[in-house]
Amino acid sequence: MKKVLYRLLGYTILFYVLILIGVSMAVPGNLGITKGRLADPPESPNCVSSHADSTDSVHYISPLVYEGTSEAAIEAIVKVIENWPRAKVITQEENYFHVVCTTLIFRFKDDLEIFVDQEQKKIHFRSASRVGYSDLGTNRKRVNKFKETLKQFL
Repeated sequence: MKKVLYRLLGYTILFYVLILIGVSMAVPGNLGITKGRLADPPESPNCVSSHADSTDSVHYISPLVYEGTSEAAIEAIVKVIENWPRAKVITQEENYFHVVCTTLIFRFKDDLEIFVDQEQKKIHFRSASRVGYSDLGTNRKRVNKFKETLKQFL
């Protein structure tokens, strides 16, 4: 009887993990630039954005101010992404990047967006988990590490 219960529990866990992995494959529909801004973060704490309200300590992360040309900033972003572990560029436009970052263990997909605001000389970020409610700070850590690495190339 115990073996049957353990098997049932194991199959249930496997079923839910497969569902989460399947859901994490779907690309969200709210990505990209709209009216010069990245999408607002959801209410859940699994997203950070430099376009969030600066009083929102859960979601807000500061943009990176750069000097020099936007072309140089974009080249620096490309260099960082090329060496970023488990990252794949999905979209690269003139001043916008959509990068899918895959988590190491469960292979969940997170969406990292980077927008170079050429007028204000700021690089904006939005990083969001596709599944789950909390990300335990993963997206904030990712953006902060990306910004620190990017500073070396600017």
